[in-house]
Amino acid sequence: MTTITTKPRARRPVRAVTPEDLERGTPLYCVWEITLACDLGCRHCGSRAGKARPDELSTKECLEVVDQLAKLGIREVTLIGGEAYLREDWPEIAAEITRQGMVCSMTTGGRDLSAERVEQAVASGIKLISVSLDGLQQTHDALRGRKGAFESALASAKRIADSPIRLGANTQINRLSLPELPALVDVLVELGINAWQIQLTVPMGRAADRPELLLQPYDLLEVFPLLAYLKSTKLTPNGIGLYPGNNIGYFGPYEQLLRFRGEEGVHWSGCSAGKWSIGLEADGKIKGCPSLPTQHYTGANVRDLSIAETVATTPELKYLRERTVEDLWGYCRTCYYAAECKAGCSWTSHSLLGKTGNNPYCIHRAMDFERRGQRERVVKVEGASGKPFDTGRFEIVVEDLEERAPLELRTILGRSQEEVASLTGDAPSIWSLEHIRAALKSR
Repeated sequence: MTTITTKPRARRPVRAVTPEDLERGTPLYCVWEITLACDLGCRHCGSRAGKARPDELSTKECLEVVDQLAKLGIREVTLIGGEAYLREDWPEIAAEITRQGMVCSMTTGGRDLSAERVEQAVASGIKLISVSLDGLQQTHDALRGRKGAFESALASAKRIADSPIRLGANTQINRLSLPELPALVDVLVELGINAWQIQLTVPMGRAADRPELLLQPYDLLEVFPLLAYLKSTKLTPNGIGLYPGNNIGYFGPYEQLLRFRGEEGVHWSGCSAGKWSIGLEADGKIKGCPSLPTQHYTGANVRDLSIAETVATTPELKYLRERTVEDLWGYCRTCYYAAECKAGCSWTSHSLLGKTGNNPYCIHRAMDFERRGQRERVVKVEGASGKPFDTGRFEIVVEDLEERAPLELRTILGRSQEEVASLTGDAPSIWSLEHIRAALKSR
């Protein structure tokens, strides 16, 4: 594949926190699920999207929500689903977000982001569309639950790239996608993306049904060196900004390199749910983060209480931004970084263990256990209910770490470094179809 070397420098996000924001102390970013309807069947979907919610907000109600978001001081709104474009009035919602002075972006699976829909996005003022790509063709199609999903996503991405809208990509990292990341990045470079957002697959929704898909905490010892290699050799040279999601962390030797603006001293500073971000569900529920379990973290509904009041007064949104070290437990309670980190991503820890405050998916923690000759493994002990944003329950097992091979002989989930490095973007997958099916089998 041809390497593109003329991309612009990654931009500072409009929702980056300023000194003035620190004084004001209200959210800057909203992720808004405008419908739960979806044209894919993703095997790792936390919301179990597919059909629209029974009582989704009307167009009038959505426009009132936009007005509330603007008055709250939100600077960027990302429209998601399900699949946002399956809601007929999405261009009207996007246009109103733009008219109110906020940046509007969209995240899509790209199953049918047609030329007409891209034109509607341009006319609505959408500035960035991020297309989900979770591996090479065979892997992506299996994860997304639709044959042809990969080619459709690429076609959608190319339409975006040919428009005035900035093109981004987002990828979930799990036991299927991890060894394919170098080849996938080659695809992203060829597409001409501006930004790549990554996150670990979390045991919520359909992913909770598939424990074999999830990385183990000790797999981070392979994840982080690979990400460092990709940023240094493929992303930065092509002007692509790397945006690690909130469960890619925390601290240790990779923080400065991988964190966006890490070279400027920016570092992980705790869960932003309810502090700098909020999430809205299609029927009006308000959460501090769009990924958090609905049952435990819904503060109110926009039909009953304003967004500003919900953020300021409800315990569900206040808890995460006001918690202290005293709210932590397990390893995280005793960690050197406890006061700053506060156990990392709340979505990840609650989805795994049923409550926040202790998160084994941490590179500092994995390296600390490695120095002791140990590792942590998570084991599923309880299934999920089958509802949107549901979780099962896992337990942490500490065990002796197997002696690691010399650096030059180490693998990525059992695949040799040579095999991973030589994989090309036009390959169907690094895995056999049988292996993929076994990893995605519901258990």
